[in-house]
This record gives sequence, structure tokens and C-alpha cells, in this order.
Amino acid sequence: MEKQQKIEIYDTTLRDGTQQSGINLSLEEKILITKKLDDLGVDFIEGGFAGSNPKDEEYFRRIKNIKLKNSKIVSFGQTRKPSSKVENDPFIKAILSANTEFVTIVGKSSAYQTEKIIKTSLEENINMIADSIEYLKKNNKEVFFDAEHFFDGYKDNPEYSLLCLKTAINAGAKRIILCDTNGGTLPSEIYQITKVILNEFKQEKLFGIHTHNDTDTAVASTISAVEAGIFQVQGCINGYGERTGNANLISVIANLNLKMNKKTLLNDENLNQLTNVSNFVSEVANKRPFPFQPFVGKNAFTHKGGMHAAGYLIDPQSFQHIEPTDVGNESSISISELSGKKSVMTRIENLGLEKILDNSDAEKIIKIIKEKESTGYAYELAGSSLDLLIHRNLPNYEAKFELVDFMVIIENKRRGSLGTGWRKNDQEHPMLSEATIKIKTKNKIVHTAAEGNGPVDALDKATRKGLIDTFPEIHKIRLTDYIVRVVEEGTGTGAVVRVIIESSDDKDVWTTVGASSNIIEASWLALSDSIEWFLIKNSL
Repeated sequence: MEKQQKIEIYDTTLRDGTQQSGINLSLEEKILITKKLDDLGVDFIEGGFAGSNPKDEEYFRRIKNIKLKNSKIVSFGQTRKPSSKVENDPFIKAILSANTEFVTIVGKSSAYQTEKIIKTSLEENINMIADSIEYLKKNNKEVFFDAEHFFDGYKDNPEYSLLCLKTAINAGAKRIILCDTNGGTLPSEIYQITKVILNEFKQEKLFGIHTHNDTDTAVASTISAVEAGIFQVQGCINGYGERTGNANLISVIANLNLKMNKKTLLNDENLNQLTNVSNFVSEVANKRPFPFQPFVGKNAFTHKGGMHAAGYLIDPQSFQHIEPTDVGNESSISISELSGKKSVMTRIENLGLEKILDNSDAEKIIKIIKEKESTGYAYELAGSSLDLLIHRNLPNYEAKFELVDFMVIIENKRRGSLGTGWRKNDQEHPMLSEATIKIKTKNKIVHTAAEGNGPVDALDKATRKGLIDTFPEIHKIRLTDYIVRVVEEGTGTGAVVRVIIESSDDKDVWTTVGASSNIIEASWLALSDSIEWFLIKNSL
């Protein structure tokens, strides 16, 4: 089916996205994201607030020397100040200094906001909009006008809000962006009001939409605006942005393309980059990818329930609304206490063990999983512990090593230590963490000890020290994450805890789990699984 009219994609991750608490991009990070968005093929990239800080000023200088294949860079600013001459206004000068062909200026389109917030007259605000756009046009700029607080303003005083739009259009604005600045307008209202506006002006390709997620409806509101006939959509990658965020541009693009047959990206074939772009921006912004994010999250197409997984295995379309590869993602089956025999057999087949293990083995493994998860384990969070469990059910399976016993000492410092300390009377008293371990490997018992930065680190180092002669390759293993969760409340400190460990080498990343009422034991169980899985996957 031939694609319908192109919908313009305007990304504001580098400006509005950075207004989310906890996100602070360096200059180099902003440039990296710019290049990624350009590769994706969005139409416009809002680089920052012109003149607001030295970093954004330098960004606009630097980006001029970088050749982009697809996207246009936009500088962001605002209308002149009240009672200010436009040619001398610092906001306008800053926009011009950014030296971009396209500029976006924000101006009030609400009578209430005009009088109560910026404390000027309704007439002066109209003059501010007209003067700013006309002056920028005289300076050869293509101007997008962000009609701030438009929907709230329209509901309060529609005549004035319409006058603001008419003023911007008559002054020469290329796009008029209807902004749900407070994020409180529901999708049905967005559709109705947008429809009225489009019928009023009847100008194709003139209007855009900018929504915030305060009611958790930013994507839905954006889609509603497109259904009403809007031409440009604005948003941020992963929904980053002020307060609860902006419309998630990842979901918007996927929905428009796959559900509404709209063309969004300059090259439709780039749609399968969405997962990669989402993860890339998360990494650069120092945010963990949200595993349940629609379309691109790690668990977006993960099937856990027995009925769901069984149906998926018969026909993926039975429990998937799209083909995951369309957006660069993949399907998976999560094994847990809710899983059925078919899911476990699929996992066995993926490991290439179907000629050794059969349905009766799968039933036995399910029973073990249910027993273990009742004690705090969570195999859906630790796929490598699950795969190790399957291997342990192979005939004649022999563990690579066995624990004889271990002891961990934590005490106030009496000798040199790598540990950090506790304070008393403003004096630091570093703590000593030391682990002693006995491990059996190939009919040999190794007895060794090590100090560490905390008890788990000491236990990890002692374990590696005891195994390194037999398995020298384990020096490649790096512990990249350590997560502790209380899964069952006990009396006092006697709660059951779950430890998830993420490990990596020069090729793979894997996760393992341990659970116990003793956090050190839980950590050992996860650590030992990590090492044993490394040895198995490398056939050592």
C-alpha cells in the first residue's frame, strides 16, 4: 500500500529533553545524538536554546561544520521582551547568532498567561509575536512559532488564542505549533480543538503539535492531532522532557508508520533503527533503557504466561501486534513459574540440547523452576542461570567446581585494607573485608583468601584466585552490575534477598541470580553461576 502524505518529524531531545531532571548532556554528547538522529532521518533537530548558555552557543558553532545527510538544525528562542525594540532585543539577537536557517520562537497564545505570567497587555503580546517573526523573516530565517499554552488558552479565551495564531501566520511563520504546554489536555480535546483550527485556516502543511505527558497521554494526543490533520509532530526520544516528559517520538514514529500508514522518516527503511536509536540516546543520557517501553523495550515482545507463550509459538501474530524486527527489536520467551512445557522445550532447542532432553525433562525443569522461584529466585531476570539449570539436568553433568566452604570477615581496621570506612566522632575508621574460601576443582581442593572493597568483592576475588590456575580464562570476566532486592519480608533482618549479577567478557553479557536469607550466600550463588556459565559457554 502506498504511503499517505509525509508527516514532518521535529525532534527536541537536545532542548526540551534536557529539561528533564537528571539529564545533562555535554557538548560532545549533543553532537553524538545529532548525528544519530540525522542517520535515523528526522526532518528537524532542535539543537538548543540560543544564547541561554555557553554550551548551546558552542553547539551551534560546531554543528555548522558537520555535514548532515538528512536533518535541518533549528535554534530555539522566544519572542522579544515586552516594551523592547526587536532589533535590540537579547532573545532575538541570540537566535540570529546561532546562524541556523530554521528557527523556532515560543510566544504566549493564552490571555491568562499573557496578563498574569509575563505581565503585559494582550495588545503588546500580539505586537511581540508580529515584530519577532517579521524581523526574523527580514533576516532570512524560516520561522516556526510555538504557540505556548495554546490549548489551555483556547479553552479559556478562544478569540484571543485564535488572534495569536492569525498574527503569527500574517507575520510569515512557516509553521504554527499548537502546544499543550501543561500536558493537561486529553486526546479527545486535542482532536476537537485541532480540527476547529484546521477548518478555520484551511492551510495545508501549516500546523504542528507539541504535547507533554503530564496525564500520560502525550503520544495519544499527538496521534489524535495527526488524525485531525496536523502536519508536523514534535517530541523527544524515549519521551524525555520537562516534568513527566514530552511525547515519546519513538512511539509516535512507529505508530504513524505501522498503524496509520503515514510516512515519517525521510527513508522508511530506517524504521528498523528505532530500537538502536532509543538505546543509544539512553546510554548517552546516562539513563537505563526502560525494558517495558512500547515497540523498542527489551520486554516489549517478551512472552511469559504459559498460554501467551504457547500461542506465540504456534503463531507469533497471536500475541504480537507487529513484527518486532520492523522496529529493530526481537521476540523472546520468558521462563518462570508461569511457564509451560512448550516454552521450556523452546529454550532447550535454542541451546541445541533437544536431542538429549525431552518433554519429560522439560516437566522436571519446570518443577525445579517453580520450587526455586518460591524461595526468591527469578529466572526471567537471569537467563544464564536458567540456561545453567537446564545444563545441570543433562545426563552425567559435572560441575566445573564445587564450594567446600567459605568465611567472610568484616571488622574495624587493624591493618592495611582496601575497604572504605565508617565514621565516629568525625573520625574515619576504615573497615576490613576479607574472604577465605575452599573450592574443589578436578579432584583438587584449593584453600585461599583475598581482601576486597566490601564482603562481596572480597568473596569474588577469593573465588577467582582459587580458580585461576585451573581456568586461567576467567580473568576475562567483569562484573558490570550488582542488584539486591528484598523479596520476602522476615523478622528483623531475616528477610529473603535476591541478588542479580550482570557479567561480561570481550564478547557477551549475561545475568545470573541467587537467593537466600543471607546476602553473602545469595551473592555467592549468583557469582558461582556467573563463572560456571562462562566456562560452559566457552566449553572450558
